[in-house]
Amino acid sequence: MSVLEMFHVKQQRVGNDCTMTRQRLRAGAMLAALALAGCSSPEEVAKGTGVAAQASASAAPADTAAAAPQPVAFTDNQGKDDAAREFSYSWPAEVSAVPALARHLTAERDQLLAEQKAEWEEAKREFAGQDCVSCINRSFEKGWEVVADLPRFLSLSASFYVYSGGAHGTGAFDALVWDREAQAFFDPKALFRSEAALQDALGETWCKALKAERMKRLGEDYYEDSIFTCPAIADLTVLAGSSDKRRFDRIGLLAAPYVAGAYAEGSYEVTLPVTPKVLAAVKPEYKAAFALGK
Repeated sequence: MSVLEMFHVKQQRVGNDCTMTRQRLRAGAMLAALALAGCSSPEEVAKGTGVAAQASASAAPADTAAAAPQPVAFTDNQGKDDAAREFSYSWPAEVSAVPALARHLTAERDQLLAEQKAEWEEAKREFAGQDCVSCINRSFEKGWEVVADLPRFLSLSASFYVYSGGAHGTGAFDALVWDREAQAFFDPKALFRSEAALQDALGETWCKALKAERMKRLGEDYYEDSIFTCPAIADLTVLAGSSDKRRFDRIGLLAAPYVAGAYAEGSYEVTLPVTPKVLAAVKPEYKAAFALGK
């Protein structure tokens, strides 16, 4: 299974259904915050996170420069009686090899952990003495993986899951590209001239592929309605992939639950080759990094 096809949002069953609007809004706010970096330019991301987009990979301390970069798998869990808080955040060794990128992800991780701890303590106080474990329990997990490691670019994707009370949690995706020449990271969508150009290049093929996948998954239960129409490329997580580790020649499109179908359907993932139309949508400064796919 390729990296572009590997992510499936984890679903979790919990005991009591405590459908609380405020808690779901919190989860939605967390997902929106996680997606913010992917919707910003490198300069905006750096300003918003306090991490400079311009940084030298050689800035690592001398005593650690010779050590081989290692993957990071961070966890921070707490539990008291039936109340539990779980947190995990990970990235591969390729990220550790880029100090500026590792610092950015560390800052994001620490901020999310602090927010989860504060929310968990508040929930324990609010629901103290009540038989509603699902109102208190909290869970967050995010894991980054390499999509493509090219001479100039490191393309990454992540799946993450947030549970903040209620019947089930919420999952989504994230993505970024690290530019070794510019020493900056950005959303893969920034490789293209505009959202309109990307939609024109991939929209029709994406919708056909999505329909085929939904029909295959739902079988006789499949039907078209006005709620879950084919979402625009702008509403998806876009991944830049490669089959030869030299140039980008395929594009991954990920739709989280509720984006292209009901929660029970899970996420949808489609990988499409780079075509002449896709190549025409690429910004001039990045064209050399792309090749036609098969």
